[in-house]
Amino acid sequence: MRALAALPGLKLVAVSAWYRSAPVPPLPGAPDFTNGVARLAGTADPAWLLAELHRLEAVAGRQRPFPNAPRTLDLDLIDLNGLVRDTPDPILPHPRAHLRRFVLQPLAEVAPAWRHPRLGSSVAALLAALPDPPLLPWP
Repeated sequence: MRALAALPGLKLVAVSAWYRSAPVPPLPGAPDFTNGVARLAGTADPAWLLAELHRLEAVAGRQRPFPNAPRTLDLDLIDLNGLVRDTPDPILPHPRAHLRRFVLQPLAEVAPAWRHPRLGSSVAALLAALPDPPLLPWP
């Protein structure tokens, strides 16, 4: 969180509780993940911000041997001030965020009024549509 708070032009304004979830997609033998959402305020170029998130992952020891490999840190850019963008990377909003409880549940804590920029649905409605049960906070 300190590294996110130090990004130029952005301010860390909220951090959710931490949650435990199984990897998505499932990967035999992979440990559970710890998930949370940090809310940043400010403006940033999307490509620059994604590059900075990847830099922070690398500093934490993340390697990318194959897609969805177990990782030490995975920082996703979910939304950037409601920007809708298909190319180039990053695609915004995150193309699978609305399908993942491990994103939406902590997002609802830090941005309860958030609406999906493409779908127009509230975070509460997106959560209610998911079939899986709520996550439990990390002990």
